[in-house]
Amino acid sequence: MTTLVIAEHDNASLKGSTLNTVTAAAQCGADVHVLVAGHNAGAAAQAAAQIAGVSKVLHADAAHFADGLAENIAEQVLAIASGYSHILAPATAYGKNILPRVAAKLDVSQISEITKVDSPDTFERPIYAGNAIATVQSTDAIKVITVRTTGFDAAANGGSAAVETVAAVADSGKSAFVSREVAKSDRPELTAAKVIVSGGRGMGSGDNFKILEPLADKLGAAMGASRAAVDAGFVPNDWQVGQTGKIVAPTLYIAVGISGAIQHLAGMKDSKTIVAINKDPEAPIFSVADYGIVGDLFDIVPQLVAELG
Repeated sequence: MTTLVIAEHDNASLKGSTLNTVTAAAQCGADVHVLVAGHNAGAAAQAAAQIAGVSKVLHADAAHFADGLAENIAEQVLAIASGYSHILAPATAYGKNILPRVAAKLDVSQISEITKVDSPDTFERPIYAGNAIATVQSTDAIKVITVRTTGFDAAANGGSAAVETVAAVADSGKSAFVSREVAKSDRPELTAAKVIVSGGRGMGSGDNFKILEPLADKLGAAMGASRAAVDAGFVPNDWQVGQTGKIVAPTLYIAVGISGAIQHLAGMKDSKTIVAINKDPEAPIFSVADYGIVGDLFDIVPQLVAELG
């Protein structure tokens, strides 16, 4: 059995999510191939070749792959799909946009957001906002799978796979890249951060989120938020942690003024250490917290900053 991983990249380098997906792929089959479809993406292909466990990198280069349009990438995957027993991609916006198209064209059922590989045909995935784990067995000839990256360790470097150029499919013409607005921040990217400081509706306003900035600065942390805080307009959408936001599993997650709705817990409860600050001792967030502080966040957060020196 050979498994294909669709690499997420920016043409110059691989996204960290690709490394986690390779780990899952290695548990599905003996050989792991990585597809790098992009434009002038030789550097990304070479980076993929250095991932431990990867036996071959397939490099498809064309101008219409430059911006990762799902219609074009999916057609490239379909062009080589017959040689694989499993096709995997990270369960990011990138992977979620491409693989459903691939599964539909192959007439197979996609298995979404797996967190464990029990055997080559049996996988575990969270359901009901992470309150239950479903074990799913697939009899499809080609298994199309998205991988929840927080469920797998990142693959290490140290590989020396061959890079093979494959013929690029033609532009589908179904979509065109118009523009991209990229949020700029000096802080770590939320899904890759080792420490996250998140605020909820208890922050009271967007201006009050500034109280969290010194704490995040001291810890070198990314800043996040609950859906309630985002819906209230306190902070931008790309800060949202939760089932309908970003799934994170940092080493340290500090939840400030977050009650702990199921939707939010589903996105962060795999964090290694969770610290919760809330004035309500009955807040659900305390059920998953390793350390809880009951009190007024406007008093406690400055005290934490002071203690950190």
